[in-house]
Amino acid sequence: MSKRYPVIQACVAASISLVLSQVALAAVTAEEAKQLGTTLTEFGAEKAGNADGTIPAYAGGITTLPPGYKKGDDRYVDPFKGEKPLYSIDAKSMAKYAGQLTEGAKAMLQAYPTYRLDVYPTHRTVAYPAWVRENSVKNATTTKLTGEIMGDSVEGADNGKAFPGVPFPIPKTGYEVMWNHKFAYGAAVDHQASSAWLVDTAGSVTALPTVNEFFVRPWYDRSGKLRKETFDAVFGFSATLTGPPASAGIHFLNYYLTDSADGGQKVWFYTPGQRRVRAAPEFSYDIPIASYGGVLFWDEIFGFVGRMDRFDFKLVGKKEMIVPYNVFGVTNTMQSKDVLDKKHLTNESVRWEKHRVWVVESTRKANARHAYSRRTFYIDEDSWSIVATESYDSGGKLWRVGNILTFPTYDVGGVYNSTWNFNDVIKGNYFVVNMGAADPGNFVRSYTSAEGLPIKTTPQAVAAGSAR
Repeated sequence: MSKRYPVIQACVAASISLVLSQVALAAVTAEEAKQLGTTLTEFGAEKAGNADGTIPAYAGGITTLPPGYKKGDDRYVDPFKGEKPLYSIDAKSMAKYAGQLTEGAKAMLQAYPTYRLDVYPTHRTVAYPAWVRENSVKNATTTKLTGEIMGDSVEGADNGKAFPGVPFPIPKTGYEVMWNHKFAYGAAVDHQASSAWLVDTAGSVTALPTVNEFFVRPWYDRSGKLRKETFDAVFGFSATLTGPPASAGIHFLNYYLTDSADGGQKVWFYTPGQRRVRAAPEFSYDIPIASYGGVLFWDEIFGFVGRMDRFDFKLVGKKEMIVPYNVFGVTNTMQSKDVLDKKHLTNESVRWEKHRVWVVESTRKANARHAYSRRTFYIDEDSWSIVATESYDSGGKLWRVGNILTFPTYDVGGVYNSTWNFNDVIKGNYFVVNMGAADPGNFVRSYTSAEGLPIKTTPQAVAAGSAR
C-alpha cells in the first residue's frame, strides 16, 4: 500500500470531523432548549434583570401605543420623552465606566472633547408576537449552518428553511449570532422618506441624496406573498432617490438571502440615463456606495449584510454595555438641523442605555481581500439587531465607529434598525443616513403586511414604474 493513503485518510477524517463539529454547534439539544421560555425568553434573551438592577427583567416590551401616537402616523412619538439622564459620560469620567463602553465609544470620547454619552434608564422595549416566539423555540433544535464555507447558509425544518423567527436563540458561534441579526424581527415593511447628511472635517454639512424607500422583512409577512415576490429574501429594500435632481429616479433593489447563491444577495440598479435595470452583483463587500459619497461600504448597511466568507467570526460572549438604544430623537422627534453638530451628532439627540449585548469579533481571512482587517459587532440580546460596530484598517488602526440607531416599532412589534451613523476617526468626518422623520416632507411608517403598498419588488416592476 502506498504511504500516501494514511495521509489521505487522515485528511478525510479531519474534514469529516470539522463538518460534524460545525453541525454539532449549529443546533442545541432538547435539554438546552428547555431554557427558552423559562430562564431565557423564547427568542433567547435573559429574562431576569442584572445583579444591580440597572437592567430590568424582560416584561414583554411595549405592547400598547403610547399617548400621542395612533397607528399610521408619519413618525413615532418618544414614550420616554420626559425622562432625564441618570448620568453623563465624558472624556474626564470615562475611566469609571471603561468596562461598560465599546472601544468605539472610548475612541469618540478621546477624540472629541464635546462628545458626551447621556445615559438614561434602561427599557427593554422590543415586543414579539406569539407566533414568532413559538417559531424561535422550534428553530433552536432544528436549524443549522450549512454551506461549503462556514456561515454561508441556514437550513431548518420548515421545508428546508428555518421557521420565521430567531434561527439560533441559544447561539454557540459568532456566525449564528450574525445570522440572528440578519433574521431580526421587525415590521414586514418599513416605508420612509428620509434625509442623509455628510459632515466634513471642517464641520460643513452636505446633503446626501434623499430617498423614498421600502425596507422589507419578507419572512415576517405571514401571507407568504412577499417571500415569493422577493426571491425568499430574509430582508432587503426597494429605494428610489428623489433628490438632488441629477440623481432623482435612480432605483436600488436589494435582497439578502439565507444561502450563498448569487453571493448571498440579489441586487439590481436602475439609472434614468440608461433607462434600464441591470443586475449589480458588485454592490457588495467593501465597494463604496456612490450615492452616499463613498463613505459607506455596501456590507455596512444595517450594521452588516452579505456573505461572511471573507472574515472569521468569533463569539466573544455577552456583556453589559452602554449602547445607543430607544433612539427616537435622530429618527423621529428632532429635525436634522438639531441633530448635526460639527464633529458628531448632538449629544441630546442620542439616547444611551445599559443593555446586555453579544460581542462578535471578525478577523479578515489570510487569503481574503477587504478594506477592513478587523471588525467588532455588538448585537442586542432582545432585538438581535446590531447596535454598534468598530472597523479597523489594514494597519490595525481604528477607522470607523458605527452606531445603528434603533427604536421599537411598537405598533407592529420588533425594532426599526435602518438609521446608521458612522464616524471616520482617521479623517474626522461623519455621516448619518435614513433619519429626520421630523423634517418637512419626511415620514416613517411600519406595516405587518405589504398588501396595498406600492412596492416595486421585482426588476420588471422597477423598469415598468420608472418615470424617467
